[in-house]
Amino acid sequence: MTWPRRLTAATSIGVPLTLLILGWGPLTAGHPAHLILLAVVAAVGVAAAWWRRTPSWLAIALTVVLLAPLLYLQPFATTEDSGNETVLRPDGPVRAGLVFHPGARVDYRAYVPLLRRVAAQGFLVVVVREPLNIALLSGDTAALRAEHPEVPAWAVGGHSLGGVAAARDVLADSSVRGLVLWASYPVDDLSGRGGLSAWSIHGEKDGFTTSQDVADSRRLLPADTRFELVPGAVHAFFGDYGEQPGDGVPTASRAEAQEKIVAGTAAALAAIA
Repeated sequence: MTWPRRLTAATSIGVPLTLLILGWGPLTAGHPAHLILLAVVAAVGVAAAWWRRTPSWLAIALTVVLLAPLLYLQPFATTEDSGNETVLRPDGPVRAGLVFHPGARVDYRAYVPLLRRVAAQGFLVVVVREPLNIALLSGDTAALRAEHPEVPAWAVGGHSLGGVAAARDVLADSSVRGLVLWASYPVDDLSGRGGLSAWSIHGEKDGFTTSQDVADSRRLLPADTRFELVPGAVHAFFGDYGEQPGDGVPTASRAEAQEKIVAGTAAALAAIA
C-alpha cells in the first residue's frame, strides 16, 4: 500500500475516533444515528484506501467528502450536568404537555435544566433526541405524544432550527394546540391555522435569529401570536451549551435571560391548559 493510501486509511479511522472521544457525552447520550455515521464513514474510507482499483486521488477525495460533514455535525455539548432524561414530569397533575425540538447541532441535554423548570409548573415536557442533532430529520412527533395519553392538551416548540420543525408539526397535526418558538420562526405559513396559541420568545441581541427576522415572520403566524422579547439575550442563552460562534454580544446575564424564557414558556403552556 502506498503512503497516500496509508494516510487516507489512518485519517478515515483517526478523525471519527477523535470526534467520538471529544464528543463522547453528547454522542453516546444522543440519537444512535450519529454513532452509526461515524462507523460508516470510517469503514468506507478504509475500504476505499485498501481497494486497489480505487485511484489514490479518488480515495483521498472521497475521504475528504465523507469527513467534512462529520466535522460540521460535531455537537455543542451541554455545560450542565443535567442527566439523560428526555421526559420531564411535574410532581402534581399534568396541566398540558410540550414536545421540544433542540437547536441544530446542540446536545439535547443542554435544554433540560430550563425545561425542567417549566415542567415543575405542571407541564409534561418531552425532549426530542434528533438524528444527527438536526431537528428536520426527526419526522412528525405524533408518536411521542401518543405515549402520554394523560396529557390533556399539547404544544410543540423548539429552539432555532428546532422551532422550524415544531412549526411543521403544527402544520401536520391539527390536534396540536400550542406553538412555542425559542429564537426561531416558521418557514411554512401558519397564519390561517385555527385554534393555535402561538408564542415567539426571542433575544434582543441574538446574532442568528434577529429581531428583524422575527418581525418578518409575523405574516406566517396567527394574528394573535404573542411576541416576547428577552432583553439583552443572545441565541445561546436559550440552552446551556456555552458560547456559539457568530452569536451576538449579550447585555444581560444568562440567568436573567433564562428566567424570562422559562416564565414565557410556562405562560404559553398555561394558555392551552
